[in-house]
This record gives sequence, C-alpha cells and structure tokens, in this order.
Amino acid sequence: MKSESTGRSDAAPSINVAPSRGQFMAPGLRRRMAAWLYEGMLMFGVVFISGYLFGTLSQTRHALDNRHPLQAFLFVVFGIYFTWFWARGQTLAMKTWHIQLVDRYGHAVSQQRAFLRYLLSWLWFLPPLAAVAPFGLTGGESVVIVVGWVAVWALLSRFHPQQQFWHDALAGTRLVNARELKH
Repeated sequence: MKSESTGRSDAAPSINVAPSRGQFMAPGLRRRMAAWLYEGMLMFGVVFISGYLFGTLSQTRHALDNRHPLQAFLFVVFGIYFTWFWARGQTLAMKTWHIQLVDRYGHAVSQQRAFLRYLLSWLWFLPPLAAVAPFGLTGGESVVIVVGWVAVWALLSRFHPQQQFWHDALAGTRLVNARELKH
C-alpha cells in the first residue's frame, strides 16, 4: 500500500532491491563445485535404491526395457529429494561444505521455491543433452560435451553480482556460507 502523503510503499522491498556487495556472497566456486560433486556421489545411492524399487514394482527384467518410465520416475524422486532438503536449507553435501540455501532476502526457502530451483537446476544438464541427442554421439563424446557445459555454466557465476549460479538468480535463491548465517 502506498502512503498518500509520501508516495512510498509500505510493502516488502521489490525484487530489484539488491543486497549490499558483501551480503549474500556465494561461497567460493571450488567449494560449491566440491559440494556439487559430493552430491553427485550421494545421488548414486538414491539412483540405486530408486532403480531397484522401480524394477521390483514394474517387474522389469532389463533396464533398457523401461528406460523412459525409469527416467521419469528418477526425475520425480530427485525432485522430492532436493525439494525436501532445500526447503530445510541444506542437503547432506551442503552441510558437509557449510553451504546453505536461502531466498534472495536471506530467509528460509519455501517448498515451492525449492521445487522451482530444482526445475531450473536442470539447466546444468538439459542444454548439452538436447544438443547431443540428434547427433548420435558416442558416450565419450557426450560426456565431453556435458562436462564442458557444466564447466561453462559454473564459470558463468563469475558474472553474477554476488557470484551466484544463474539458476539460483532465476529461482530467487542464493547459496551462502552457513557459518556466516549463524553469527
């Protein structure tokens, strides 16, 4: 609501109001990528258990027989995993590396915002996978393209004012140093 005498808004600050330069700076890129790599290793366990559950429930004898439904199932499982942990501030890998997820104002992230971040985080993988698909490249060639894109996407965070990943900027979230939040 605007005050008639001052013309100022009494509502929360608009999205365009940026925190000061030092506030909400992302942890170093190496630390974030180390957490990202650790998260990937932890996801092997999630994939194993989910794949076993899917195979058992669907009575699939060969993994390639039900490849697309399995991929859809894993997409949902990953969505639940990340949304649940991010809405609580940290995954196990983020806890290990003292990284926390907050909204653009430093508050806890809602489940809706965590889910939006999950969808946008696929920008790490979907562009190179979409580029690789029509060419029938070998596994090694595909890995080079995906890893190359991941490196480019990570380095693009250097161009964000607070060094955040761009999917975080689009989702209205930030990765911050968890130790600084406690002080």
